[in-house]
Parts: sequence; structure tokens; C-alpha cells
Amino acid sequence: MGRRVNAAIAIAAACCVGAQGVSAGPAGDGDSARVVFFSGTDLWHHGKFIHGGLLWSPDGLDREGLTFKAAISGGFYRYISGALGNKEVTGRELTAQFMPGWRFKAGSTEVKVFAGIDLQNHRLNPDDPASGLRGPSAGVRVAFDLWSEPTPTTMLAADGALSSIATGYSLRAATGWRVNDRFYLGPEAQAFASRDYRQLRFGLHLTGLKIEPFEWSAAAGLASDSDRRSGAYVRLGVLTRR
Repeated sequence: MGRRVNAAIAIAAACCVGAQGVSAGPAGDGDSARVVFFSGTDLWHHGKFIHGGLLWSPDGLDREGLTFKAAISGGFYRYISGALGNKEVTGRELTAQFMPGWRFKAGSTEVKVFAGIDLQNHRLNPDDPASGLRGPSAGVRVAFDLWSEPTPTTMLAADGALSSIATGYSLRAATGWRVNDRFYLGPEAQAFASRDYRQLRFGLHLTGLKIEPFEWSAAAGLASDSDRRSGAYVRLGVLTRR
């Protein structure tokens, strides 16, 4: 299949879904909200993805306990197939995840862990028989989200996911400083991988900009991969609690 087909697998299976970590801070004590609705987009030169979903905590977002995560995403990606004589292939995908999990809280630190069903459907043009992602697939996905505020003016966040489909995984870590008591700003690093393909990203993020009733996040930076491609990436996200 080759590295370039694996590039499509990693971008489609990890880039889009990896952007779904909901790291915008925990609900405050006494907050009666039970549901977080979130959506966003992830863009770079060889792929464009959008996603949306929800987190539901029956006992409330401000408490430890059972948490369900559901997400749906779609988009397209491009890669060069050696099996087709180095032709460019455009892949279009639709994915969905349904994952029960648990929220752990300790002071200003919150960790959510999930495990559940991963569903994916990929359409390739032209068709690439060497690709490991053609048509519908079903697998298992595990994921986590972490948020911590070590001091009143600093934050740490991380999220990651691993899928049994094409053994794709993603990992993101970020830190930030409070600016004008309105949002966090700081550096982030991301890694996406599948088999022998890797993509690394380094950039700046803005997190937790509250414009009631919504909370916004954004990031931009440079992405490079093991197929020697590089370019800018942009990520946007929004959530609301109910």
C-alpha cells in the first residue's frame, strides 16, 4: 500500500477525529449544565474536515461520574497512490463515534476517558484497490481529554485517541496563559500517525474565549509529515453548555 496511502489513513482517521477533544475547561461548581454541544473545523492544504457532537453527563458537568460522548465528522483528503502510478486520489469520509466514559475531578484538574464504537465510510476517486480504507468500516476507539489549571492564570490541556481502524492515533498537548482575564493563549503540539505515516504540528492556540452563550477556540501553525509535505494548518472550535 505504501506510505502515501497510509498518509490518507492517518489524516482521515486521526486528523479529523483528533480535533474533537473538548478541552475548554470544566464547568464551575454549582453549574447545573449536563450537556456540552461542540463543533469545529480542521483545515490544511491536503485535507478539510468538520465535526460536531455532544458530551452528556447525567449527574452534571461539575461532578465526577458517567459521561457519554457522541461525534460525527466528515471531509476530504488528498494523497498520491503508488499503486495507481502516482495518481492523486481524493478521499471523502464520513465518521461517527459513540463512546461511554467517566469524568474524574481533582481540584482544578479534570480527566475524561472514553471507549466505544468507531464507524467510518470512505469513498475514493479514482478507486484505489491498495487503500486500507474503502467503503464502510467498524472498529473500537478509546480516547481521553485532560484539562488542568495549575494556577489562576495558567492552563494545561491534552487529548488523544486510538482507533482499531488502520491503527490510527492522535495526541495533542497545549499550555497557555490567561490574557486580560478573557482567554488562554499559548503553544500547542500535535502528532497524528498510522502505520509508517506521521504528521507533526506546532502552533499557537487561543482557548476559552467566552461570548455568551458560546465558548470559542482557535489554533494555527505549521504541519509537516513523513511524506515530506508541509504547510499551514488552521483549527476552529465552538461549544456551549446546556
